[in-house]
Amino acid sequence: MKDVLLYDTTLRDGCQAEDVSFTLEDKLRIAAKLDEMGIDYIEGGYPGSNERDADFFQQVKKLKLKKAKVASFGTTMKVGIKPSQDINLRMLLEADTPVVTLVGKTWDLHVRDDLRISQKANLDIIHDSIVYMKKRVDEVVFDAEHFFDGFRANPDYAIECVKAAQDGGADWIVLCETNGGRLPGEIREALAQVNRAVKTPLGIHCHNDGELAVANTLAAVEMGVTQVQGTINGFGERCGNMNLISVIANLQLKMGKKCVTPAQLKKLREVSQLFYELANINPNKRQAYVGDSAFAHKGGLHVSGVIKNRLTYEHIDPEVVGNRQRVLVSDLSGRSNVVYKGKEYGIDLTDKNDAIKEVLRRTKELEGQGYEYQAAEASFELLIQDALGKKKKNFKLIGFRVIDEKRKEGEAPISEATIQVEVDGDIEHAAAMGNGPVNALDQALRRALTKFYPALKQVELLDYKVRVLSSGEGTGAVVRVLIESGDGKDRWGTVGVSHNVIEASWQALVDSIDYKLYKDARR
Repeated sequence: MKDVLLYDTTLRDGCQAEDVSFTLEDKLRIAAKLDEMGIDYIEGGYPGSNERDADFFQQVKKLKLKKAKVASFGTTMKVGIKPSQDINLRMLLEADTPVVTLVGKTWDLHVRDDLRISQKANLDIIHDSIVYMKKRVDEVVFDAEHFFDGFRANPDYAIECVKAAQDGGADWIVLCETNGGRLPGEIREALAQVNRAVKTPLGIHCHNDGELAVANTLAAVEMGVTQVQGTINGFGERCGNMNLISVIANLQLKMGKKCVTPAQLKKLREVSQLFYELANINPNKRQAYVGDSAFAHKGGLHVSGVIKNRLTYEHIDPEVVGNRQRVLVSDLSGRSNVVYKGKEYGIDLTDKNDAIKEVLRRTKELEGQGYEYQAAEASFELLIQDALGKKKKNFKLIGFRVIDEKRKEGEAPISEATIQVEVDGDIEHAAAMGNGPVNALDQALRRALTKFYPALKQVELLDYKVRVLSSGEGTGAVVRVLIESGDGKDRWGTVGVSHNVIEASWQALVDSIDYKLYKDARR
């Protein structure tokens, strides 16, 4: 038996976020994943708002979800007509979902200035809409829109609205913090009165405009609320909705409220990353519990502590939410950081004091120039090998030339690179065309070296990022290039820094090649 039920509105409220859009196939994949992770209610959208949402309600039935109930969402009936005449209510019924969620006004300001009807008429709308739907569907959820703003302005009327929903037979009354501007103390104050006024099970739906959606939701649960509404990663209008990822972890791990199984809890990071991928948004690396940086340690004092006992600087075991501990290297690093990273790479540096000092010296020196190893761990591993005197020089550059030529207006430029390298006394010359100068140089370098190192045929340049480091220097600024490479088995990052973007790219490319050869030789 669950202590708190989870209601996901990513497919409706989440899709109202700027830059978020899901295809029908995305929405079906999301529904299946939400069911897998233990979500109790999946709100699919407005059946009458667009064709995609209408198609979703038909297609989702074919998924045969194991536990989750699908909910359709719509507004209470319009004033002046019977429920049976209301197009919105009819579309909700045509969606044929076991759960219908109706949103209605509970703030007298909205009743007066938006609906422009009497307070009594609004109470009748809430009551009559729920009565009508309750006779035709299994479960009716009433979303009390702007309830906490309404309670602050006119508590008696806001409570009359939720009592009207209860009298109409609502299965759930969900109190909505729609503007996202209230504080946890206000949530508790309002719920104390609502708990005395109604017996219907309560839910909470918070927005994040004050960055308090999670805190307000947890405050509501402390006051007895047993349904929480939110979205994965907090996607939603304006500043977003309550982040279900954070709330699930907090409910389960901090408050002892059962809402998912331990196996489902361990999927939090996986689910979070999937939703970012489907939305085509870069993941928030600093996101609580599941972000890359959530359990990353950079300062030497912190690293020294977690090596002895992870509880010194970690509030939970990251593995319970599918994440992992990471130690970063930078000019803030101490001996512990280097030893820890060496252990990650399978290198025992415990008694290598000279090498550790050299790594720390070089790291501080290079980061002062603009190098950054947190996303270029292959370059850092090579730096360790160099400090140990074990880094192999696989080839010697004799020279390269890169030409970018635009021959005609309206046509794309042509990029060509030529290169000469020496390997064990043999000189090899190669040329290549590419999609831009860096791609051409990459192609030419690997073409020249493949004769000596056939395994380089497997290497691909997967990602390429350039960041300008110094302002005020215009096109002469220092740039940092980060390259991600892969060979079908592994992926690795390398870095280069220079005033010249081609030179910075060259440094990162050479490290990428060297790391591939080092990695293969180690096996």
